[in-house]
Amino acid sequence: MKDIIEKILNESVQVKEKSIRKNTKGLISLAEKIASAFTNDRKVMLCGNGGSAADAQHIAAEFINRFELERPPLPAIALTTDSSIITCIGNDYSFDDIFAKQIKALGVEGDVLLAISTSGNSSNVVKAAEAAREQGIYVCGITGGDGGRLKNTADSCLVAESGSTARIQETHILMGHMICMLVDYMLFQQGIREE
Repeated sequence: MKDIIEKILNESVQVKEKSIRKNTKGLISLAEKIASAFTNDRKVMLCGNGGSAADAQHIAAEFINRFELERPPLPAIALTTDSSIITCIGNDYSFDDIFAKQIKALGVEGDVLLAISTSGNSSNVVKAAEAAREQGIYVCGITGGDGGRLKNTADSCLVAESGSTARIQETHILMGHMICMLVDYMLFQQGIREE
């Protein structure tokens, strides 16, 4: 049992370290895009399936409530939370449209979409990225493996290079926390935005 724990720990640390080092510039650039969106009265939208849906909700909550810094709420929407909208679109049209239709209804130019998919190939997440880009919304894919289709659909992509969904998701939430920390620092500690 201890060997299993040690193996998981080592894998997790290795994937996180390699991925964060490879994506450092991308993390900073994304945080700058989000800080700019918030400064210009725009919002962040997030989407994903399964564990990635939970990550989308988690990061939206960090922006709206607070992360580690006491500060005003920041506008973020997880497109994964309204069961009536999701089931209505899924039933009347297709599960592939559940995020794209929400983006078409709620998104405006200057917003940012964080499109989360461990494989980068989730059809509904790829369609969301396509819909967002058509509306002038900046799209960052947060993926795993080789980035999948999302890597070529998004404006930028943060990739956790692993074949393990669990290791990818562990890395994604670390990236999400780093983004929250960087945005808070840019807006409230560097004084870009008044409280």
